[in-house]
Amino acid sequence: MTVWIAIGLTVAGCYLLKLAGLLVPAGTLERPLVQRLSALLPVALLAALTAQQTFSTDSALVLDARGAGIAAAALALVLRAPLLVVVAAAVAVTAGVRALGG
Repeated sequence: MTVWIAIGLTVAGCYLLKLAGLLVPAGTLERPLVQRLSALLPVALLAALTAQQTFSTDSALVLDARGAGIAAAALALVLRAPLLVVVAAAVAVTAGVRALGG
């Protein structure tokens, strides 16, 4: 029964959050600070999620093959490689480090 209570509370919370977003006055959304934050917030959240998934296991901070793959992808991005090359570099480096025992 507690699972259904949690689901119901989640549904109600999502609905109220959506309703609160719809009730924000249009003038507030047109402010430059709000527009700048709304453009940067998804990027920051995605970066935080990527960092958390890459550098943690349970509750410990780790540096393993995933970190090497991210570093390879970052280097490929700095060199302005196409997205397919960035992904391939990350996969190859991660697989290589894991094959070497990392």
